[in-house]
Amino acid sequence: MKVRIDGKNVGIEDVFNVARKRYKVEISKELKRKLEEGRKNLLNIISKDKAVYGINTGFGELENIKISKEKIKELQKNLIRSHSCGVGEALDEEIVRAIIFLRLISLAKGYSGVRYEIVEKLAEMLNKNFYPYIPSQGSVGASGDLVPLAHLALAMMGEGLAFFNGKIEKTSDVFKKLGIKKIDFDAKEGIAMINGTQFMAGVACLALHDAENLLKNAEIAGVMSLEALKGTDQAFREEISRLRPYEGQVAVARNLWKLTRGSEIIASHKNCEKVQDAYTLRCMPQVFGAVHEYLEFLKKIVETEINSVTDNPLIFENFALSGGNFHGDALAISLDILNILLTKMGNFSERRIFRLLDAKLSGLPPFLIKEPGINSGMMLLQYVAASLASENKSMAYPASVDNIPTSANQEDYQSMGSIGARKCMQIIKNTRKIIAIEYIVASQALDFFKLKPSPASMKAKKIVRKHVKELKEDRAMYEDIEKIEKTVHSGEIVREVEKIVGRME
Repeated sequence: MKVRIDGKNVGIEDVFNVARKRYKVEISKELKRKLEEGRKNLLNIISKDKAVYGINTGFGELENIKISKEKIKELQKNLIRSHSCGVGEALDEEIVRAIIFLRLISLAKGYSGVRYEIVEKLAEMLNKNFYPYIPSQGSVGASGDLVPLAHLALAMMGEGLAFFNGKIEKTSDVFKKLGIKKIDFDAKEGIAMINGTQFMAGVACLALHDAENLLKNAEIAGVMSLEALKGTDQAFREEISRLRPYEGQVAVARNLWKLTRGSEIIASHKNCEKVQDAYTLRCMPQVFGAVHEYLEFLKKIVETEINSVTDNPLIFENFALSGGNFHGDALAISLDILNILLTKMGNFSERRIFRLLDAKLSGLPPFLIKEPGINSGMMLLQYVAASLASENKSMAYPASVDNIPTSANQEDYQSMGSIGARKCMQIIKNTRKIIAIEYIVASQALDFFKLKPSPASMKAKKIVRKHVKELKEDRAMYEDIEKIEKTVHSGEIVREVEKIVGRME
């Protein structure tokens, strides 16, 4: 499978396909002509011997130091080497692939003045599955993700480190094995490589893709919990949500209504004395709906970003303009919002887990085990969920509200979006585990009913049972959680449930 690059817009799904599914990248011939035209514009500007930031001047606070034509190439190489000072663990391969792809997309717009060979090299690296070592820490997200992008550019020069068959080696050695030749950056190309928001954007793309899948899983698990707690489906009636017509809430209410159709359990207590359910059951359209609403909003922000030119300076037909498109605030705020949404999703799920395990609230055996006392049952699964939810809360404080000036106060207001991105990578894993635990606990709870849950819940429970057996006596469950987490991540449960209820919105 391939993704064709022709200078037109790409979507989050394209990033997902290249980053995680390893789609090949194909560059159109029309794009080559566009990039060659942009390069001619740059060379024309340089020939006038006028000082242009980052092309024939120093960087940041050193912007007033003019660089001679003879040293322009050296300037670009030194820029990359000096900025390659990241620390921390290496970024996962899928994040690195997203970064490479998004950097290619931005440069392919033709306003960065780079040679066609630069874009071609990025495509080759993706197509040959080259995985450079890019440290996860060091970006402040304002002149773009300078440090992580510098490590990518360093690799293009044949320097630094890279992974090969799971081991870290010198980039030069990996290049030889993969048949990739290093590139020598020319005028403007070094700064063009590192001025951009692609680390933040790459994380945001993959996290949004996963968050949409996670929300659908949360809705399915939530309905399973509702049935096990003998909740009503009447709070999901569209008449209610139409009176508060957020598109997200209406869409989720329709999802929940479809998921509960055909439930013998719900039908059995239709006329019971209970007046209404707890918020974690009754307010699923409102809570999940708010998440749905904001995810749609964030998709628009991120897709605008990934199709933008975030370089500086920008090259036009007869002139260069220095601006601030590299500043990451749009992404930084978006990532903070996403972290809040994911944290709330996890909190919401943990409360239902708690309710299922408390015999006084559920009406089911304590901790969902037939012989409590000698067995602790699923007691500790809620502890784990509580721990993960609490950890998420500690990371959900917005990173974008902080600022520490850099470059002798020339770059005096940072987005700190890369910190939000790093937190997002952990929060989404934690939330996925919490929802996996809810699936396990809700499936165990439904085992105590002779009446059947909805066909959607039965299908989800069947998939859970394929990986995790009913708990009849205490056993170590860490592997069970991991198995269901992987099942959630793969989207298997959603795909199978949608075959029954139709596409979830």
